[in-house]
Amino acid sequence: MFQSALIMLLAGLLAVPVAAQAPAGWQVRIDKSTSASDPDDVPDVKVTTVGKGFRVTGGPAGTYWNPANRGKGNFTARATFNLMKPSGHTNYYGLVFGGEDLAGANQRYIYFLVAQNGTFLIRQRSGENVQDVVRTKHTAVQQPGGNGTSTNTLEVRVAGNEISYVVNGTVVHTTPKSGPTAQTDGIVGVRVNHVLDVQVDGFQVQ
Repeated sequence: MFQSALIMLLAGLLAVPVAAQAPAGWQVRIDKSTSASDPDDVPDVKVTTVGKGFRVTGGPAGTYWNPANRGKGNFTARATFNLMKPSGHTNYYGLVFGGEDLAGANQRYIYFLVAQNGTFLIRQRSGENVQDVVRTKHTAVQQPGGNGTSTNTLEVRVAGNEISYVVNGTVVHTTPKSGPTAQTDGIVGVRVNHVLDVQVDGFQVQ
């Protein structure tokens, strides 16, 4: 059922509820592609509930959210991301926040993601336009060990006029609430880029 929904998505729909195997109320927007050589052209993605979290195995890149999860004013968003096996190349996964119109043409949100090479990425999306705020390596980002897995807990702390980006308890970057990171109020969710196997645990907005 979920695979069929994603095939419809790639044919033109923007967002659908995640199938019954995933936590109730969550939706997904899959990146669309017109190139058969692009990993996002592959319609296969699997989302399953694991404990109180869920696991995404893909397949195409996607943004996952429950409209009930919103941050406003001062808040902290947090989740633990378990990379279950390395990707064939560098792909990012993590939190999104400040989200609006996630299923529409005017989608807006801020990314805070990590990758298996020890890099973190902060990026702002507005419609089809994306702008990197920072992309750099940091020792706080755990890379896959001998068993091919890694675990990274990501937090976004919005307090006053400052946003702190935290990996495994270490503040790796701060930005003012201005410019591309001005709009922090909105939906908080998860981003998992293509060809990844990631389990998400402990998702919360406080």
